[in-house]
Amino acid sequence: MENAHLRMGLIEYERYTEKIATRIRIRVSHYIGEDEDAHLLSVFGNDSDVGAITAAIYEKGRFRLTFPGGETQEVSLGEGAICYRGSVSIPDRKQSVRHMIALSEELRGLKSLSRTFVLRPEPLEVWTALVHRFGLPGLPQWAEAVIQMLQENGRIASVDSIGCSAAVINATCEELLEWMAVGVRRGELSFPEMNGPIRWSSGTLSECLRPEVELIQLAACFCCE
Repeated sequence: MENAHLRMGLIEYERYTEKIATRIRIRVSHYIGEDEDAHLLSVFGNDSDVGAITAAIYEKGRFRLTFPGGETQEVSLGEGAICYRGSVSIPDRKQSVRHMIALSEELRGLKSLSRTFVLRPEPLEVWTALVHRFGLPGLPQWAEAVIQMLQENGRIASVDSIGCSAAVINATCEELLEWMAVGVRRGELSFPEMNGPIRWSSGTLSECLRPEVELIQLAACFCCE
């Protein structure tokens, strides 16, 4: 966790009126996007800065995003984005840090069900996301085989990201069912010998992001010095 702040991004927002010039710069712990289209944005800072960024998102504002490597990109979450605000406690500090996660309509599946975003292209995580999203009749043991089918058909693509290795899966429910049928006929997907409940991982999003929450705490300590 040494130099945790160096693994984060930075987002800037500028707004000018006749009487007021506003410039906000805060840290980015997680980001998922495609060129100028931001889909997930996780930021932290003081209450006023996080509040200003939240308001700008609802106003469809544009931001300058700096990646950990120094590259910059103008981004926007567009119309219909939604924000969730909370706090992150910092050890040995009285005041907590404000935290906000913004999600675009695209990531939430309100524009197209054929595009599914994941934090990382791990087979079980991708397969779990697809099964739960489309209500597919699948087994956890099919993850490797199904992901191989997606890769063979060029349906998994990496996207811009910070704090994760995000990817987007371009596939409809009908296509997935067709590939599953092919896999069953080929013997690549097998059914259990006995009937019974299907046990899926009960992991939560907070568990997936636990290392990054700790990273936020350490980076926040640095930024508050």
